[in-house]
Amino acid sequence: MGRRSTHTPDQLRHHILDAAQSIIETSGLAGLSAREIARRIGYSPGTIYNMFQNLDDVVLHIEARVLDALDERLAAALDAGPAEERVSRLAEAYLTFTQERPKLWNLLFEHYMPEDSQTPAWYQQKLETLMGRVETAMAPLFPPGSDLERQRAARVLWAGVHGITSLATANKLSNVTNEAANLLVRDLIRNYLAGVAANAGKP
Repeated sequence: MGRRSTHTPDQLRHHILDAAQSIIETSGLAGLSAREIARRIGYSPGTIYNMFQNLDDVVLHIEARVLDALDERLAAALDAGPAEERVSRLAEAYLTFTQERPKLWNLLFEHYMPEDSQTPAWYQQKLETLMGRVETAMAPLFPPGSDLERQRAARVLWAGVHGITSLATANKLSNVTNEAANLLVRDLIRNYLAGVAANAGKP
């Protein structure tokens, strides 16, 4: 892209994020640098730091794009029906999303903020929104007043789904089993939710 003096700050931020996302999708996080972003958009590296605090801030905003896209996919999958069917649809949508965009999805787990930095509240809220989708799908299995139990159960289950997904995306699932990832996810959901239903209301 040639340099244009008519870019507004919002347009310039958008161009920076587009370029950074493109780099990550082709070369992963290791290929990302301010110099390469600047080269692609036709500006100096200093321009990037005028728009964002640092390169970590750029990456966080790309992660936000990924989380928003994933949330749209999960929201579309969350429909009426029994809890097992609803959770299974969420997991299938999640698995499909990660296989379609593996480098961007891996970015969420490869990128670490500096030790003296805190995750922004807006970023944490996006994560909570995603987990809220799973909690909503599982809600019929829990009696009223058991919000904490539902929240914990949703996170335990999704950690298991994430583990299977991670192995599949890294092409390491065959080290554990020859079964397809979607079949393993279905088994996990069916058995875990059966246990949740059997213990509903118990201390």
